[in-house]
Amino acid sequence: MGVGEEGEDSPLFSPKPEDDGSECRLSEELRLLAQTELREDDATRVHALQQMREWIEKHPDIKRCRTDSPFLLRFLRTKKFSIPLAQEMLERYLVIRQLYPHWFRGLDVDDPAISELLEQGYIVPLPQRDDFGRQVILTCAARFDPYKYTSAHMARAHSVVVECLMDDEENQIRGYSYCNDESGLTMGHISLWSLSDIRKILRCIQNSTPMRHKATHFFNVPHYANKVFEFFIALLSDKLKDRIKLHASIDDLKDAVNQKILPKEYGGEIPLSDMIAQFQKRLQERREIIKTLDKMEIEVNPKAKYVADMEDELAGIAGSFRQLQVD
Repeated sequence: MGVGEEGEDSPLFSPKPEDDGSECRLSEELRLLAQTELREDDATRVHALQQMREWIEKHPDIKRCRTDSPFLLRFLRTKKFSIPLAQEMLERYLVIRQLYPHWFRGLDVDDPAISELLEQGYIVPLPQRDDFGRQVILTCAARFDPYKYTSAHMARAHSVVVECLMDDEENQIRGYSYCNDESGLTMGHISLWSLSDIRKILRCIQNSTPMRHKATHFFNVPHYANKVFEFFIALLSDKLKDRIKLHASIDDLKDAVNQKILPKEYGGEIPLSDMIAQFQKRLQERREIIKTLDKMEIEVNPKAKYVADMEDELAGIAGSFRQLQVD
């Protein structure tokens, strides 16, 4: 595998990093959870990481890739240490970054649009975990101006947030839950996305993003958006469909998510502004590591099955959500 000038001296790109995964940094609770849910133990982890690094080194299309343990464990843990499935997901992850750079490349927390969206609280990871120990990510549609920002801005804000979180080992093991406040959702938001792009982004999330999506909660969904949500949910895998819950209101949500971890504005204890400021510090700490993702490179083979899957259009459907009949 060629390393190239930019990544040459970075330990993130070393074919034989000092951290080979043999040292377990997990708490006893996390170690047991990883063993029970993900089939992970010390021997399995070291062997799998070695296999992943050798595969990257020999891969004819991968020109440059991070090989540090936190990065590779994203994929191994998501796929419960099935090495072939982890390799396929890593390949897909590299490919979508090449196919859709407007969503996944050039991610910088100091980018004006991304910075504004994060400061406004459109998307913010909550500082406290839920009752299952999962990282919770809150979005608020009302804090995204669909007449100022584009669908690419929306995708990039999500991308920079999850890239900041995905190397965290506890997140890799426990997974993520999502709380989406749709009280400010308008047709302006909905019409930002073409039907083809919404399917592509959902495929990226399902098949190419190394995250364990455990629960997704939508609340305060406007009546006129019901058809849109039906369309969106229909595109998901059966497993993810089963993990989506629609709640009529914030009060309904509180039966599913501990109210204490939510921002003060939603009945919790910490003001949203404090949560935003806290996460912005973390983003700044991770800024350079997130930027190094652009040093990764794969030669995209147009004949690969999943490239064709990603690039084909919706069968028999074209246009945007503007054309959907809404109630």
